[in-house]
Amino acid sequence: MSTTEQRYDFTTADFNAVYTGGDLLPGAHIKGVPWDIGEPQPDVVAMEREGRFSGEVLDIGCGPGDNAVHLAGRGHHVTAVDAASAAIAQAEIRARGLDITFAVADATRLDGYEGRFDSVLDSALFHTLGAPERARYAAALHRATRPGARLSMLCFADVPGGMPAPLSVSEEEVRGVLGEAGWSVTQLALSVYAGVAGPVKEFFERTGKRPELDEKGRTRLPVWKVYADRVPA
Repeated sequence: MSTTEQRYDFTTADFNAVYTGGDLLPGAHIKGVPWDIGEPQPDVVAMEREGRFSGEVLDIGCGPGDNAVHLAGRGHHVTAVDAASAAIAQAEIRARGLDITFAVADATRLDGYEGRFDSVLDSALFHTLGAPERARYAAALHRATRPGARLSMLCFADVPGGMPAPLSVSEEEVRGVLGEAGWSVTQLALSVYAGVAGPVKEFFERTGKRPELDEKGRTRLPVWKVYADRVPA
């Protein structure tokens, strides 16, 4: 197998390691946090302007916290969780002075958060989970939210120019997983996720991908921008 065809097992990703200078994936040479652009995702800014967030907001898979910081700065009461304790530690530093509740939590369970939230932001978490975990995750979100809750999600799209499978997700899978868990998709469209090019340069060379770059030199990766409403249980 040539280096341009190399494949990786994304279930072995170590998210704590990548926040502390280690490799995200064994042998992939992803050092540094590719999604840490030092500011909120442009789509998250647009979502907030559209009025997608109200009441108690859950930022799930919050990473280094820039999206949560933006939402809190706009007056929202945010709970931000991540499975990686190193991510939460960095997020707490960036959020000093803001009223954000941070916690380490398993997104496929969300124990202790039942019936808590009115709005959910998932900025690039869904696609990091394996198929069984995606179903448990969507169900956990349903349990953690109140009637009338709304989900706003960005996940890598299974389209030309996107991330390699299984890290990218088809439209059918998004609709199917969310629907089975009690979420009604009201909007699903292609959009763009901004990332840091440096940490993933060698990874993309090895997988034969050549992502588009924006005017700031950041990767522009295709994502599904998904809006969904909670269906009563």
